[in-house]
This record gives sequence, structure tokens and C-alpha cells, in this order.
Amino acid sequence: MSNETVLITGCSSGIGRATAEAFLDDEWTVWATARDADDVAALADAGARTAELDVTHPAQCRQVVERVVDAEGRLDCLVNNAGYAQMGAVEDVPTRRVNAQFDVNVYGPHRLIRAALPHMRERGEGTVVNVSSVAGRVSTPGMGVYSASKYALEALSDALRGELEPHGVDVALVEPGPVETNFDARAAESLEPVDASGAYGRVYSFLEDYDAVSGMGVSQPEDVAAVVLEAASTTDPDPRYPVGSMGTFGSLARYLPDRIRDRIVDLLYGLAG
Repeated sequence: MSNETVLITGCSSGIGRATAEAFLDDEWTVWATARDADDVAALADAGARTAELDVTHPAQCRQVVERVVDAEGRLDCLVNNAGYAQMGAVEDVPTRRVNAQFDVNVYGPHRLIRAALPHMRERGEGTVVNVSSVAGRVSTPGMGVYSASKYALEALSDALRGELEPHGVDVALVEPGPVETNFDARAAESLEPVDASGAYGRVYSFLEDYDAVSGMGVSQPEDVAAVVLEAASTTDPDPRYPVGSMGTFGSLARYLPDRIRDRIVDLLYGLAG
């Protein structure tokens, strides 16, 4: 696969970095991007091409895709991985921060998809892998804004899959459960605290204990990266790839009747509160 090219967003750490390394190990030509090019310097040393890319900047999204195609003559796979989690009760999260969440988690992938698809359609082949989350299948208190962004990404992907089928371009969703990364810590560092109303104490208590609650089902970034590589390398990829036990559980939990699921969630959050 040494002649195939992949563009990956959000490679500064965690899933993105592990995914770039997995593709390099499989001898793809890897373009690893991050908001700060210094954050992907180690990947450049490992053999990746690197570029600065903030997915909230439309012109930069177009320019990076064109740069890849000009340099390599092709773009075989786009991995939309860049993202963060905005936590907090729905009432407590200001609308401007809902917009910021969607700008990165939904509009960013959409910008890159729009830039990449003309090249893929022209060649009659290619794969878009959107890194979603189990939260894109099941929404729970305190994660409504984040889940809404991932639900939206899932909806876009489902529609896109049918639209691109006649053009030979595949679309796959990778849906991890909890992953052992500094994802949450980095989000907390870059965002000011939510101005909590005081009405949702048990929600925040649960979120504070989330690592302990989910600890038994945590995956490693390398686990997710292996699944992303599988989706990109398969001739006919599955529409969805749950990752880890929590990812699988979440994908099945959506089949429960809503009231039963609500009751289970209420019991869990009651224990935390």
C-alpha cells in the first residue's frame, strides 16, 4: 500500500497520532495535521508529511487538501479525527460554546469532505473515515452538546454513504467508547469552566467520577487506530465500527426502549449524586 495516501486531522496526540503511526507502519503516504505544526514534528521525523491545519478555517482546509493532491497526485483516504468534548448540562452550556463544538466536530469534517470529494470522485475511488463516538449513538446527561455533535456527524455520514455509492467512494464511522488519552484534559485546559446553574449536581458528580465508572471498558489509542486502518484498507468497509467493550455496549444500548434506558441512566447518576 506504499502508493496510497491518507490525510489525517488532529494528530497532535491520542487517537490521531496513533492512527498516523499505524498508517506509516502499513507503508501509506501519511499527511498528519494539527493546529500547531510543532505538535506533529515527531511524526515528521517518523516519515510523515505534516501540515498545520485548524479545521475551523475553511480556506486552510481547502489549501491542505490541494497541497496533498498536488504533491501526491491522489488522496485515497480522509480521516476526520480532530475533535473535543464539551461537557456540561444542556442548560449550562452557552450557545456560543455549542457553536464552537459543532464548528470543530461537525463543520470541520464537512469542510474537509467538501474539499476532498471532487478528487475522489474524479478517480472513482476513495474512503472517508469519520471518527465518531459511542456518544454519537447514546446520549447521557452532561454530554448532550458533545453527543449532539457526534449524532450530527453520524447523520452526515449515513447520507453521504448513499450519495457516494455510485461514485465508488466509501464512508465509514469509527465509534470508540472511552479511550485512554489526554482528550478530556486538553479540552479542559482550552475551555473556561461552564457556569453551572446549581441545578444539576448529580450530573457533575457523575462526570467527575466518569473515569472510575468507565475504567473497565477503556480502549487504547492504538486499538482505535487499528480499526481506522482496517476501515481505510477494506474494499467494502462496514458503515460502522464500534471499538472496545463500551463502544459495543453503547451501539447495542440504543435498541433498548427509551424509558428502560432512561431508568438505567437515572440509577447510575443517582449513585453518583
